[in-house]
Amino acid sequence: MTTPPALTVRTITTAEHADFIAARSNASFLQTPGWAQVKPEWRAESIGWFRGHELAGAALVLYRQLPKLKRFLAYLPEGPVIDWTDDDLSSWLTPMAAHVKGQGAFGVRIGPPVVTRRWSADQIKAGIADDTTSRLGDVPPLERSQAGAAVVAQLHELGWRPQSVDGGFAAGQPQHNFVIALADKSQDDVLKGMNQQWRRNIKKAAKEGVEVEQGSRADLKAFHDLYVHTAERDHFTPRGLSYFETMHDALTAEDPDRFTLWLARHEGDLVASTIAIRVGTHAWYSYGASSTEKRDVRGSNAIQWAMIRDAMAHGAEVYDLRGITETLDADDPHVGLIQFKVGTGGEAIEYVGEWDLALNKPLYKAFDLYMKRRSS
Repeated sequence: MTTPPALTVRTITTAEHADFIAARSNASFLQTPGWAQVKPEWRAESIGWFRGHELAGAALVLYRQLPKLKRFLAYLPEGPVIDWTDDDLSSWLTPMAAHVKGQGAFGVRIGPPVVTRRWSADQIKAGIADDTTSRLGDVPPLERSQAGAAVVAQLHELGWRPQSVDGGFAAGQPQHNFVIALADKSQDDVLKGMNQQWRRNIKKAAKEGVEVEQGSRADLKAFHDLYVHTAERDHFTPRGLSYFETMHDALTAEDPDRFTLWLARHEGDLVASTIAIRVGTHAWYSYGASSTEKRDVRGSNAIQWAMIRDAMAHGAEVYDLRGITETLDADDPHVGLIQFKVGTGGEAIEYVGEWDLALNKPLYKAFDLYMKRRSS
């Protein structure tokens, strides 16, 4: 039997990268070449894995420079897009590490899009109600992924180090997401999977006359005004309007259906607005905003239901409500967000998380200490 040629890694064009993503059924939007434009403070590079002349994998690498030094942390958010089921991940990760080291990287951080555990909505609901349960990890999972365990074991063996997540959201991408499986389901199936409160709120929004529509780039200002209002109410730091304009322009340039702005109005008043992103069969609820006034017309439920139906109409197999914290403590302020997402009847999934490999150990150690001081 002929041994297949070894994988090699080199820079590819953004067009090659975009074509590779477009040919796949599923990849994170953070691994599309357009995402580089949304993060201009990082130097970006598209890289490809080649088996002979065949492009077998791709990644967006973001390089963050160390202060005063021409050395970088190479970051592959929710990537790379490779065959994570391979029993020999070294054949993929070793040439990648060598390539980014040649680009001046002192360390590399990856976020394998590989699931390790799953929990049902009912399990999470029971966990929140149970005073003895404070974290998702305290609840026995519905499923443990053998593929996820194999990736974790290989990363440890290859010298990669997991990045710890302390209670809240990770410094990078969330390790726990909440998703609704849409494959082989009708709208009625999805609606029946929601809890009674969600179904009642969707009906109430319709009865109250909430109207949901897709917006244009010009409507981003209205979204942003409501988003800033939401940030003040919920005590988080909002991004600027230009961030969302850049995101819109970068993602729609690759695919006009990749970025969609949604608006929910009641009697002319904007009561909720969201941003949805879709790559292949995976659809994300990325950003959301809602008014404090008129909360009783349930615009947030109406807009989510419109987004889910639209995702299904475009062949999405997963509707991803993005990150949740691991807390199930009923007194924790993050629980309200979890309960909102749990009401959709989906499931919580845990990814293997983000992992680092030190390529220059003294520099990586200095960077690690710097980051720990910043977060303390």
